Amino acid sequence: MQHSAVLCYTSHMLRFNENNEIITEEDYRALLVGLQRREDISYSMEELAGLAEAANIQVLGKVVQVLERPNTATFIGKGKVEEVAELARNMDCDVVIFNDELTGMQLRNLEDAIGVRVIDRTILILDIFAARADSKEGKLQVELAQLKYRMPRLIGFGKSLSRLGGGIGTRGPGEKKLETDRRHIERRMDDIKDELEQLRKTRGVQRQKREKSGIPVVALVGYTNSGKSAMMNRLLSITDKEEKSVKEKDMLFATLDTQQRSVKLDTNHEFILVDTVGFVSKLPHSLVEAFKATLEEVNYADLLLHVVDAAYDENLFHINVTNQVLGEIGAADKEKLMVFNKIDLNPDFEPPATGEEHVFVSAKENINIDVLIEKIKERIFADKVRTKMLIPYTRGDISSYLCEKALVESMEYLENGTLFDVELRQEDYQRYREYEVI
Repeated sequence: MQHSAVLCYTSHMLRFNENNEIITEEDYRALLVGLQRREDISYSMEELAGLAEAANIQVLGKVVQVLERPNTATFIGKGKVEEVAELARNMDCDVVIFNDELTGMQLRNLEDAIGVRVIDRTILILDIFAARADSKEGKLQVELAQLKYRMPRLIGFGKSLSRLGGGIGTRGPGEKKLETDRRHIERRMDDIKDELEQLRKTRGVQRQKREKSGIPVVALVGYTNSGKSAMMNRLLSITDKEEKSVKEKDMLFATLDTQQRSVKLDTNHEFILVDTVGFVSKLPHSLVEAFKATLEEVNYADLLLHVVDAAYDENLFHINVTNQVLGEIGAADKEKLMVFNKIDLNPDFEPPATGEEHVFVSAKENINIDVLIEKIKERIFADKVRTKMLIPYTRGDISSYLCEKALVESMEYLENGTLFDVELRQEDYQRYREYEVI
């Protein structure tokens, strides 16, 4: 099989925080390395560069080798390893990032040969997640994924950690000492699982209360940076709840922890809106497993809004990756509405043939958000019945139930009972239909 390399350079740039201050922490410079077997990996390498940027790493160049199968010892071929080592020295790189997951032996051999830190795509994603997790549950989930990743790579990691003592790929609560042994990691993993189980039970109780209230749940899912958080903020803004807005930024994994907000429409309809972590290709299996507890909220949603970046050419790839992850967490068959976002950046957009009902919107420019809301209402309030019921005073239990579970438009106290103008679920309508008045 023919070998080839593609190399490109970018200029060094200063980095600024949200207050326009220069970031003074260590500035990492990286060389990206990918292995192309059959399918073109240009998109995957572009995404790897975006992940590096999300971790405040400056990408100095990219190397792609075309090879039929990975080298067991060094992943890429011996000659390519020497080429990467020379490039890393000449470009004064701090780290070499591989686009695929490496074994502990490969990590060790590559660092010996190249002479600088070597990490893979999985380490980079875990590092980003460790930096972005804010909630206790999020931090525990990332730590569990880190430990699962490191467990079979203790030998390879030992050399890396002893040489560098922290930084990219070692951030977070993961083990930083050479003498860390397998039993210690296993004990810590067991402790984390116990803590996550307790948090899962707490969330289950909260979910039961929510289900008891009869308020439907709408979950935002989709590829990272497709605009889910912007969509949530737009829906909150039209209900005068800007103070409840969530963080949004034009970068991969700007938000990590699951967010829930109540949305009440001008028709008095109310639903819970859930913003979930974005998906990405080659998302580490350990991370998907660790986040299943959080992502199970998706399984309990009444409707999924699958948000897609309409301005990105490879949006079908994004759709397929999202559907794949939804399948992994058992949510493949949930009712979905495709929401093609950022239509303002691509007015002539034609959606791929997915067979799903869809709507074109721009969360940023407030385009077709009213159409989206109507679609949501059609889906989650379709089984509602608007009627009038005269509930006798002797059936205060029913009156209390309607006040708590149904959408009461008005109540009038008459001589023989309370007249309700109410919208309620089909099953409740059938249960109390004898009290209906025409």
